[in-house]
Amino acid sequence: MIIAAGGGRRIGGPEALLHQGEKPLVNQMIDTMTEAGCERTVVVLGAAADQARETADLTRVTVVINRAWGTGVGSSIRAGLAALDDDGIEAVVVVPVNMPGLTAAAVRRVAALPYPDVLVCATYGGLRGYPMLFGRRHWSGIATLASADVGARPYLLAHKDQIVDICCDAVADGSRVDTPELMALYGLTVPPQRVGA
Repeated sequence: MIIAAGGGRRIGGPEALLHQGEKPLVNQMIDTMTEAGCERTVVVLGAAADQARETADLTRVTVVINRAWGTGVGSSIRAGLAALDDDGIEAVVVVPVNMPGLTAAAVRRVAALPYPDVLVCATYGGLRGYPMLFGRRHWSGIATLASADVGARPYLLAHKDQIVDICCDAVADGSRVDTPELMALYGLTVPPQRVGA
């Protein structure tokens, strides 16, 4: 699941419209998930969803529109989990779109135990980050507790003894681009938005 719904007010435009060079960052993330072996990818859009559909190639993924995107990432996680209606799916890898340094190797590490009762978090410098793996048995609890801009954190804190931490420092950059300075560092841009987009 790729969360690409935020309005990106700190970076000058919607996260779904981020580009690295000529390529939409959402397509880079889709390629990363595919290379990592994810069987199905859900992309959660919100801000500028129509423009994102026009600029990115979303033909290989399931697109979910979170109309409540302005309330924070918690609503996007809920929307994405609700779209995973296939009972055969036992776990989901969750990543935000604004991680240009994420690699397929990191996703594979975190997704190595795709069982319904697992909770896995990547760590960078000893701190938890994305990707995260949520086993199906946790989905309803995560959806219930996911809130505002902290997403799954309340659920994870309540179940911290069950989380498997996987160190990803050596295989990925865990930075999330959320400032103009990081935008410049990673060579990211947001194309002009249409009025009313």
